[in-house]
Parts: sequence; structure tokens; C-alpha cells
Amino acid sequence: MNSDKISLPRLLLKSFALFAALNLLFAFVNPMPAIGKVSLYNWLLPGRERLPYGDDPARSYNLNLYSLEAMFASHQLVGAPKSAEEFRVFVMGDSSVWGFLLENEDTLTGALNQTGLQSADGREVVFYNLGHPTISLTKDLMILDYAMQYEPDLIIWPVTLESFPFNKQTSSPIVQNNLDRIRNLIPRFNLAIDASRSDLPEENLFDRTLIGQRRNLADIARLQLYGFSWAATGIDVFIPEEIELRATDLEANEDYYGLLPPELPQNFLALDVLQAGIDMAGETPVLIVNEPIFVSDGANSAVRYNSFYPRWVYDAYRALMQNESSARGWPYVDLWQAAVNTEFTNTPIHLTPQGTLEFAEAIITELANRFDFQP
Repeated sequence: MNSDKISLPRLLLKSFALFAALNLLFAFVNPMPAIGKVSLYNWLLPGRERLPYGDDPARSYNLNLYSLEAMFASHQLVGAPKSAEEFRVFVMGDSSVWGFLLENEDTLTGALNQTGLQSADGREVVFYNLGHPTISLTKDLMILDYAMQYEPDLIIWPVTLESFPFNKQTSSPIVQNNLDRIRNLIPRFNLAIDASRSDLPEENLFDRTLIGQRRNLADIARLQLYGFSWAATGIDVFIPEEIELRATDLEANEDYYGLLPPELPQNFLALDVLQAGIDMAGETPVLIVNEPIFVSDGANSAVRYNSFYPRWVYDAYRALMQNESSARGWPYVDLWQAAVNTEFTNTPIHLTPQGTLEFAEAIITELANRFDFQP
């Protein structure tokens, strides 16, 4: 009886020591990248047509997570080796590229793939949706860095002014939860991003333990489970019946993140991140596209184009992008009015299926002119 009383504390102590040792081993080995690559997608389940993202998992069969390995492992891009007959195009960008409030067939890549384009050498042009619903060039660069292993032949990079300010570069949750990747990119491309600010999380030893990674582990497991509903229904986005449309009547405010007319300083914008993406692509051509925006005709529309942009700053941005692309040799096209105003939904950059089709048609025209793509 006495020995039983002594053995229980010893058992608890040994269990605690074993658990602590296991957590430390997990932290030092860092198996999370390998775990993220273990996936039911692309063998038991079909690969997803866009990177995982969802604020309402129960109705979208999708969720937000921070493991790039798990995100890509669920994507159709990794489902099969690139064939000799495929001309592979990555389309990067924000929520307008990902397809907020759009079914997969109505997204930008969905519209582009439906055209059945062929490259100049006769290969089938296949577009892959690598958009992600936050606005940051640095987020795009991080995703491109991971995606380059899948051998693109062309990269299309829709951008908008809101993705350029330096204060937006590390604000995306997926960036903040992958700061080690950003800190590796900074010296590689001599980026002016400050990833050591006090408001950004600094990963410590505890964060790398089993306990510290429990949220990421749970999200990876949940992504697999939601895959069965995705496979059965094809649903990966929840679209409500009623959508609150973008504002038409605007405030008479010319402020843009503390800037006032008439000057838009070049060093306010993360142009070096755009250059880094082109340098990262190497021999693979990159087409930078200024994406469409809504232009209001309501109250104070003489002051602002929309709730995002005062007119003066957006006009200055467009002029700056034209000058920079000419000076640096960037392949660039300005399609800011490629979709009519009635085809925007809840924000100045989100499009209806028809608006997305209009944007896709403008891109196809540019591809035909620049790369001799044929229907």
C-alpha cells in the first residue's frame, strides 16, 4: 500500500519529464515543414483550386492557416508533375485574385483557363491561382518564393496601390506567422522592410514546441477533414445571399496613410519588393498588372475614386508605376479600368463574375500581344 502511494508521484514526475523532453525534441528538430507536406489532398482527395482561406469553415469547408507547406500540399499545383505539353502560369495577388465572393470557375484563373489558350510553341496554357486574401507585396513574394519549385513558365502579378505602402508589408497574418521566411528574404534581396519591429512577434523556443505549435497542428488536421466536404461538394467559399456593396458616397478626405497632396514619395512604396519578385523569377517572365478599381460617381467623388483611394494619390501612383516600369524594364500593363463600375461587389477591388471576365479578357489581349498566345 505504501509503495503504491510513492509510485504515483514518481509516475507523474516521469510523465512530466518525458513530456517536457518530447516538447524540447520537437522544438529542436522542427518537424513542422515535414508535417505540413503530409496531406490527403492530391491522392485520396482532389487538390484545391486555390490556397486555403476561409472565415467561416463550417459553411466554406475552408480555413485560414499559416503553414505554407500544408497550403501548397492541398493545392492542385502539386498534384501531378508538369508535363511537356503544359505552359504553366502562376497568378499571384490579393483577395481579388483569390476570388472573394466567387466560385472557382468565376475567379480570374477560372476565367483565364476557360479560354483554352495555347503558347507560341503550341503548349496548353494552364493558369494556377496563387492569390491570398490579404494585401501585401511581401506576402506575394513569400508565396512566390515557395512556389518557384513548381517551375512556372510565366508569372502574372496583379497589384494595386494598397499593396505597396511599407506599413502594409508585414501586416498580413500569414506574414506575421512566417517572419523567419521574411527575415531570410530581406538580406537575399536587400529589402528595406523592417521585420524587427516591436509589434511583430519574435518566435522563441516555446513557440516551436508541441504546445506552442498546437494551433498549427490542429489547423493542418482540420484542413484534411474539410477536404472530404470539399471533395463532395466543390464548395470552398461561402457566398451570402445579401452582399453589402462598396461605398459610393465618400468622405471629403484626401489623407492617405498620413500623406496629403500633391507628393507621393517614392520611398513610401515597397518598389524593392516588386523588383525582388522579378529577380526571384530569374529567366521566368513576370507580367505586373495594375488591377481594376471601382470609380465612384457619388458624393465627394471629385476628391476620392473610392473608399481606398483619394484621386491625387492614385493618379500619382499610376504615373509612378509607368515611370518605374519604363526605367527598370518591368513588363507592366495598367488595367485599372478593365471592368465597368457596376461589376464591383463589396470593396473597390472585388469583382463580380462578369467583371472578372472583363479583367481576364484584357489580360488575354495583353498575353496575345506580348507572348503570342493564341486561343
